[in-house]
Amino acid sequence: MSNASNTKAPRRVMLLTGASRGIGHATVKRFSAAGWRVITASRHAFPENCPWEMGPEDHLQVDLSDSRDTLRAIDDVKQRLEIEGSKLHALVNNAGISPKAPDGGRLNVLNTPFEDWLHVYQVNFFATILLAKGLSAELARARGSIVNVTSIAGSRVHPFAGSAYGTSKAALASLTREMAADFGPLGVRVNAISPGEIDTSILSPGTDKIVEQIPMRRLGTTDEVAKAIYFLCTESSSYVSGTEIHINGGQHV
Repeated sequence: MSNASNTKAPRRVMLLTGASRGIGHATVKRFSAAGWRVITASRHAFPENCPWEMGPEDHLQVDLSDSRDTLRAIDDVKQRLEIEGSKLHALVNNAGISPKAPDGGRLNVLNTPFEDWLHVYQVNFFATILLAKGLSAELARARGSIVNVTSIAGSRVHPFAGSAYGTSKAALASLTREMAADFGPLGVRVNAISPGEIDTSILSPGTDKIVEQIPMRRLGTTDEVAKAIYFLCTESSSYVSGTEIHINGGQHV
């Protein structure tokens, strides 16, 4: 048997933000099961109950609301890739925050403190720009893919998601189109997924009333979202760029 036939192909590498729970957690498991190396990033330390291989070693604790800390994390990722001679095949911008009022209620335009607007946009929008731009060369070498996680709240007023969150996700959807145009010549595809009501631990009280109006009459699962992200990061979607996939059981129709 020739040496070439014994040579293993290098593992594909993904960087995922907001990996500690919900959609992020399911996405890590989906890619890890397919043999990918997953570098995770969140403001929390690595959760010990997460089952994927190399989890603690490939986890970055980073505050995406701090641009300087985000730039530090970008340098860290570059060093990790360079040491192992790896390329970056996928960047999934999943991290997002949606602050609530002290009583847990929705923050609208009138009652959202300006500081909250700045905080939300830094995490949900500007960090995406920093990461994509900072890692553009690593993505280009792999002819990789970027997936931005938007939200159904970005296209309609949502009863639970606040104004800062909703508008930041609308901006992220627009940014996805701009990035697709700018990154396309580099061989990098850029798309978004827009989840609706997904069954996670942070569902707001009253979600059951929304479910009654969804054509499919059920919540989505985090695994269903992870499968869509996986599709957008593989050859199955090799000519898909600049689009936003709605994962909401028909809630937006």
